[in-house]
Amino acid sequence: MPVQKRQWAKLLFAIYILVVIKVIIFKYPYRDMLALAAGWQRGVVWQGLGTANFTPFKTIKMYIDYSYKLNSVENLAGNVLVFVPFGFLFPIVAAQGEKFFVMLLNAFVFVLGIEVFQLFSAFGAFDVDDILLNCLGASLGFGMYCLARLWGKKREERL
Repeated sequence: MPVQKRQWAKLLFAIYILVVIKVIIFKYPYRDMLALAAGWQRGVVWQGLGTANFTPFKTIKMYIDYSYKLNSVENLAGNVLVFVPFGFLFPIVAAQGEKFFVMLLNAFVFVLGIEVFQLFSAFGAFDVDDILLNCLGASLGFGMYCLARLWGKKREERL
């Protein structure tokens, strides 16, 4: 990829990461976040541990079981779709990013960081299913990247 396009992709990826952090972690109004931060105590960690889901597929199963009552599709699809750009852009911006497991490990570490922050901060709730769904989204994005790259190569061959 030409250097200029790669630079644009890096800028886009950085903006994407900032938007993800804003949407997932800092989703509350500024005043509410200040109130949460001002009231933070050690008990918040215990509350976070009490509400955390460490059981794989527990939340996913609940959303499926109560899909008629909850905004299940939005939550499940949202958790997947928000990380599709990660899987698509990471191979473009990172030297080793074209290796699936390198991309997946980076997505996992990023998502785990968000979830652990939520666990200890009260700016959300830790859920192992979010990690699974977000990594699925990154994997789908990586698949789209591979398809786009293959399509680009075939297009070049025809020209």
